[in-house]
Amino acid sequence: MRGPFVTSTLALMLALAPAALFAQDPPTQPPTQQPPTQPPAAELPEQAAEAKVSFTSPAGMLLVQIKPAETAAFEEMAGRIKASIAKAEDPVLRQQGEGLKIFKAAEPFGGNTLYLISVDPVVPGAEYEPFAMILKTMDEDEQRDPATQEMWKRFQSAFAAGMGKLSLTPVGGGI
Repeated sequence: MRGPFVTSTLALMLALAPAALFAQDPPTQPPTQQPPTQPPAAELPEQAAEAKVSFTSPAGMLLVQIKPAETAAFEEMAGRIKASIAKAEDPVLRQQGEGLKIFKAAEPFGGNTLYLISVDPVVPGAEYEPFAMILKTMDEDEQRDPATQEMWKRFQSAFAAGMGKLSLTPVGGGI
């Protein structure tokens, strides 16, 4: 039963990806080869009151365009997200991890590699911005570590554009 759902969901994601990405507002800043993402830890404010990337729907998806030559950096980031969630003490972050899956599209997208971050079920109001999810599991020493700063730069430089966000609601009884 799960196989047809996953196949249907992936087919729907791929069919809707172009419409969702082209429906997004243009970036508010000129392209600087870095996406509008979380700044390095040294520049972060204490704690944001509201999540930058959250969902209020039962499921959600983030569409992430990565430079073709930098897919290894994004896949390292994806592994870091999963590892961070696995070691997290925060029950909300652990709950988020239960519904988080990351897929790589086989087809190129506008000259870039498209990754889909699927979230089902969503933890309403929780932060799904990838940099913030990793940061939430780091202590102050890790955040200040020069190796961490280099990691942030490597991850940020992999992004070809900002993320697209889809808030998803099942239709037809969830089929």
